[in-house]
Amino acid sequence: MRSLSGVGFLLLFGGTAQFSWGAVTFNKDVLPILQKNCQTCHRPGEVAPMSFLSYTEVRPWAKAIKAAVVSQKMPPWFSDPEYDHFANSPRLTEAQIKTIALWVDSGAPEGDAKDKPAPIKFQEGWNIKPDLVIEMPQEFQIPATGILDYQFVLVKGNFTHDTWVTSAEMRPGNPKVVHHGKVWVRPPGSHWMENAVPGQFYATGMGSNEITEGNDILGKFNPGLGPQVFDIGDSAKLIPKGSDLIFEVHYTTSGKPTSDKTRVGLVLAKSPPKLRYYLSDGVYNNNITIPAGDSNAEVRDEAIVGLDGAELAYVQPHMHLRGKDYELRAIYPTGETQILFKGKYSFEWELGYTYAKPIPLPKGTHLIGVSHYDNSPNNPLNPDPTKEVHFGFQTWDEMSSCFIGVILDAHSNVSKLLSPTGPSVAPPVSRSSR
Repeated sequence: MRSLSGVGFLLLFGGTAQFSWGAVTFNKDVLPILQKNCQTCHRPGEVAPMSFLSYTEVRPWAKAIKAAVVSQKMPPWFSDPEYDHFANSPRLTEAQIKTIALWVDSGAPEGDAKDKPAPIKFQEGWNIKPDLVIEMPQEFQIPATGILDYQFVLVKGNFTHDTWVTSAEMRPGNPKVVHHGKVWVRPPGSHWMENAVPGQFYATGMGSNEITEGNDILGKFNPGLGPQVFDIGDSAKLIPKGSDLIFEVHYTTSGKPTSDKTRVGLVLAKSPPKLRYYLSDGVYNNNITIPAGDSNAEVRDEAIVGLDGAELAYVQPHMHLRGKDYELRAIYPTGETQILFKGKYSFEWELGYTYAKPIPLPKGTHLIGVSHYDNSPNNPLNPDPTKEVHFGFQTWDEMSSCFIGVILDAHSNVSKLLSPTGPSVAPPVSRSSR
């Protein structure tokens, strides 16, 4: 029997296939896996609590790493494997999981230094290399304790011409107190926050944020989300001439007074593209009632595609502490139904999913969101299982929505992308089938 370091060889014994694994070392076998799947978060200044850049940093966590990858708790990824057709999946292969497990079980040896791959060169403070950085005009002061409303601040854009963006990254100045946030493009003609004083923080959005006015999400921050990429094919995100930006941030307290000054970095397109990437939260439902103690309450959302030529490139479900799982379906004008996304939900890791191949959404397609919630005492994150829960922006309230990234012609009128929700054409889901 022959074996080489870190390689599984297929051997045949009486027609039975078996694998033999040789000596596995950190430098040759484990470090490449960490570089590809873990170091984006596990490095200084990022959301993970420990760094995995070197053997010295990783070795104390060896057993914990094995437990996390064998249980598939890490890397975090919640889509159902049957529908996992996403380009940004960090899911480890069975061979990678076996490699890490065998390395730990054999004493977690470091191995020969010459086997180490070259370190990844990360942009300091960013996961992208921004051409343009825009930040909130002043710091927001966070008290030591208490509950904070969402904060909205208008930032004058000074965009003197149409600007196309291929990727964006929202970065908290103080990630210890920023749970999540968005940076919106408010184009000319939008009335959202039209009376706001630039640079001043508001606890409400000052008016309704309507998709019919073309408001577009430029960048998002959630734990584990990373930057957003818009150059799928010949596409980019448009910031129309004369637009302003609106920072929307959800803060949490940390036990001591502190402050935050969040920013967004942009990579600019070298030339105008043929296609436009538009990110909307248009699949949502504000009419939510979750009974007290219900471990599997269901809420449905619906939106109807109002333009020809749209393609679905990205989905990101959003709920709060009672969120359990989410499914997005398409009911096409032909009557055919397709499951676009299905997976568990974690408020601690609100991930986004980029399709390996965008999915056409013909005009008239119904997008149906199905959210399930655990409002029972068995949910350790549940603030109060005795309380009936309704729609709201705070974490003890609930939301049912799905951000969708859509690619369409660069000259499309995005205000018509999703028309107001009509009567649901989706059949009800029986409890026995969940």
